[in-house]
Amino acid sequence: MKSGSKSAVAFVAALAVICGGFVFYTNGHNDAAENVYAEETENAVSDGTVGKTLTLVVDNPIMQVNGVSAEIDPEGGTAPVIVSGRTLVPIRAIIENMGGSVEWNAEKRESVLTYGENVIRLTIDSETAYLNENASVLDTAPTIINGRTMLPIRFIAEGFGFDVDWDEAEKTITISEKAVSESDTTSESGSVTETDENAPVVYMTEDITPEALVEIYEKLDFNAEGNVAVKMSTGEPPASNYLRPELIKDLVQKVNGTIVECNTAYGGSRSETAAHKQVAEDHGFTAIANVDIMDEDGSTAIPVPAPESGASTITEDYVGTHLENYDSLISLAHFKGHAMAGFGGAIKNMSIGAASSKGKAWIHSGGTSTENVWGGEQDKFLEAMGDATSAVVDYMDRKVVYINVMNRLSVDCDCDGNPAEPDMHDIGILASTDPVALDQACIDLIYEQKDGDGASLVERIESRNGLHTLEHAEEIGLGSREYKLVSID
Repeated sequence: MKSGSKSAVAFVAALAVICGGFVFYTNGHNDAAENVYAEETENAVSDGTVGKTLTLVVDNPIMQVNGVSAEIDPEGGTAPVIVSGRTLVPIRAIIENMGGSVEWNAEKRESVLTYGENVIRLTIDSETAYLNENASVLDTAPTIINGRTMLPIRFIAEGFGFDVDWDEAEKTITISEKAVSESDTTSESGSVTETDENAPVVYMTEDITPEALVEIYEKLDFNAEGNVAVKMSTGEPPASNYLRPELIKDLVQKVNGTIVECNTAYGGSRSETAAHKQVAEDHGFTAIANVDIMDEDGSTAIPVPAPESGASTITEDYVGTHLENYDSLISLAHFKGHAMAGFGGAIKNMSIGAASSKGKAWIHSGGTSTENVWGGEQDKFLEAMGDATSAVVDYMDRKVVYINVMNRLSVDCDCDGNPAEPDMHDIGILASTDPVALDQACIDLIYEQKDGDGASLVERIESRNGLHTLEHAEEIGLGSREYKLVSID
């Protein structure tokens, strides 16, 4: 069973949702009687150099700084190591070589990292971190091992605007300055995009191929540990636009994942487990991975965490009992329109998709019925999707990442066996650690074609008030509608 719930956080969710990956060591002892950062660091701030790239290899005490070899930890000979699936490296070498500074406050047991005008503060054994005095919740508290302080890299790297890549085969970490184009425009869909330097990152590729899907997943630095669930739609027959096995096979097998689904609540070919398994086989999914219908043995109620602000529409969510068998989760969604929600992406995939048939009715009705999916208040339904996603993320201890594939962009969902033929051109694959930022980025790409071939999809979204899903999700602290869009092409 999962451990106790922890509240979601509003501020820069993509930075705070540390779903595995790297951790930094600070360099020095933690003894309160000795300030290991007593030497002056005031002159270690950014000197204006740009484009620095650091490369480190597990078990190798030598790193490459723009191709030049240097010791990582001259005093201690420390090399990157892997502990419990985490890659650990000395922080001082990283931050100072990138032009920043590191200080240790022994009395407060606090590390203070400075890069340019940005300051990050992290405290030993505390899951609360601060970026420029804005609080975020980490999934792993900084801790001390063998006199070294371990700090979470994703929060630090993205807070300071670095890119971090992990090469599993070579056990190599590459840290570099992030290349992001910025603008000050407000989108027609209501979000402010690419304006906040601390906003979560959404990666994008226009290449919709198995190789690109693996590449964009790797950009997320996600440690898919233990039993890995890959949540996606198996597609309603006979002609829905579900993601094809040949596209997703490499990614699913890379993480040794199990494709997970729940039965529908509206009839069709996937409302009963045996028939649903047959559809999964007919559509080719059982040939590439194990498939688990998570509510085969019924439902379990999980709590919706207290919202950051505003109020939740539902206070509990009903998911398939098998969800408890998984340690981490990849949301692999086909982004498209939806007859009731206006659109379906990461939030719908995590809420309706992970909900048992009972839970689907509960969400659709806005928490008024576990039997009838019809007749609920529209905005309450949209809000309940955000609440349910928050519940699943919390239940999974935030060990979740999100990928949306923007192809076959019909106005109809994959739950429709005879969807409308897509009007809009394929766009690409997007991925993030923040489901709200990811869905918002997809929406913005649709709205860019509002007066072109995206008109019918925009009409579907607006006619169902679909943007309210994102408004509510941001309000309760599930994620941020502001984001940085970073192309990996």
